[in-house]
Amino acid sequence: MSGHSKWATTKHKKAAIDAKRGKLFANLIKKIEVAARLGGGDPGGNPTLYDAIQKAKKNSVPNDNIDRAVKRGSGVGGESVEYTNIMYEAYGPAGVAILIEVLTDNRNRSAADVKVAVTRNGGTMADMGSVARVFDRKGVVEVAKKQPSGERGVPDKLVTEDDLLEATLDAGPEDITDEGDTFKIVCDPNNLVDVRKAVQAAGLDYESADTEFRAQFVQAVTDKDQAAKLFKLLDAIEDVDDVQDVWSNEDVPDAILAQLDED
Repeated sequence: MSGHSKWATTKHKKAAIDAKRGKLFANLIKKIEVAARLGGGDPGGNPTLYDAIQKAKKNSVPNDNIDRAVKRGSGVGGESVEYTNIMYEAYGPAGVAILIEVLTDNRNRSAADVKVAVTRNGGTMADMGSVARVFDRKGVVEVAKKQPSGERGVPDKLVTEDDLLEATLDAGPEDITDEGDTFKIVCDPNNLVDVRKAVQAAGLDYESADTEFRAQFVQAVTDKDQAAKLFKLLDAIEDVDDVQDVWSNEDVPDAILAQLDED
């Protein structure tokens, strides 16, 4: 089990319908701009941009917003903003390791905002490398289990783990994890595009193809109060405007999660 799983999966499912929808849109737009700046504005020749656009569309970002982001990133119209990717590291309650990815046009602002979010919510900033060594960077292609047939009267197809393994075997998948409504195909980051193309070649739609940081081991959080403080901390970090993604290695028992839901 990777850290980020229970907390992040819940956050991801809520993101499209809760008050953080605007922040999600902004983050996706930033990724499109950066991808266009680094690899050009043609999705056909820029796989990173292609996948960034796909993810934005899956999260209902309007096409006009996507088009403008591509133009800004590729320098069309003179509106380009240069973003810098920065990783911050922290520890939360119960010694949970937290990796914070920021995409910003102002390093000083981001550093201050992240530090405030961490230290005011029970966390501590960590030395560079002390947390990062706990995580491995992986490519992840997410595929919905229910694939629409596209034809009236024809039932949706249900994809199995075996289907995905067979489709992507030559592309070098490392693992396939069951995330409830979707599967995640985990691979070396260098194989991400090959795995995504193998999924498409099999006639399957994909939700996203991106890189993630996956924990090498999990940190048990068995105290309800500590778990509550941890989730409050993770929420506060995610609320920082420049924060793009947050990864952590907690493992909170289902019984504790149920108690927190009741509260």
